[in-house]
Amino acid sequence: MKLLCIAAVLSASTSFAAGLPGHSISGNYMEARTADTYTGPCFANGEVDINGKEAVFGWKINNGSWKGVNLQGLGVVGVVRTAHTLGDVHWATNPSHAVIIVDSRASAEQREALVAFARAQAPDVLSDVVKVTSAPIDLEIENGNIHGGSARLTAGSLAEIRTRGLTEADHICGNEDVFYPPLTKLQHSMPTYALQTSYQGDGLNERFDVRFRRSAFLGTFQVPGE
Repeated sequence: MKLLCIAAVLSASTSFAAGLPGHSISGNYMEARTADTYTGPCFANGEVDINGKEAVFGWKINNGSWKGVNLQGLGVVGVVRTAHTLGDVHWATNPSHAVIIVDSRASAEQREALVAFARAQAPDVLSDVVKVTSAPIDLEIENGNIHGGSARLTAGSLAEIRTRGLTEADHICGNEDVFYPPLTKLQHSMPTYALQTSYQGDGLNERFDVRFRRSAFLGTFQVPGE
C-alpha cells in the first residue's frame, strides 16, 4: 500500500510538471517601415516596389533568458533594406541586407544571445546580417500603456522610431486596415502612426529619416526561451 501511495504521488508530480509552462522570454516590441502598413489598397498600390524597402524594429526584453543566457532589461534592434517592398506577396523572394544593433550594456555572451534571439524571431529579414554593432537601447512607452500608441525606440544615435496613436484624421479613404503585418510574431500588436523612422548608421549603403507615416506597430511578445 505504501509503495502504491508513493507511485501515485510521483505520477501526479510528473503530470503536474508536464503541465507547467516552459521558460519564456517576454517584453515589448516596436517597428516602423518606410511605407504605410496601416492603409487602404489604393495607397498601398501606389507605393508598392517604390517605398517600404527599409525598416527599423526592436525588442526590449522585460523578463527571461535565451538559451540559458539572462537577457532581462536588454534590447536588440534590427535595421533592414530589401530589394522589394517588405510584405509584398507578389515576389517569391525578397533579398535583404540587415544590421543588428545590440545593447551596449550586454556582456559578450549576452551579445551573442541577443543576435541569436533576433534572428530567430525575424528569420526572413535577418538572414543576411552584414554588420553587428552596439549602442544603448531603450524603448519608452508613454504611461506604460501600449494601447495609447505613443512610444519611442532608440539605439543610441544610430536608429530611432517615435510614434503616436492613430486618430480619426488618419483614416483618409475610410477602408484602412493592416495591409502589411509586423515582421515578427507577436502576442499582441497594434498599428500606430510613425512620427519618425530613422537610421544613420553604416552597413546598408543608405541612411534614411522618414516622417509622418501610418507605418508603425507597437506590441508585446512572449516566446519560448529555447
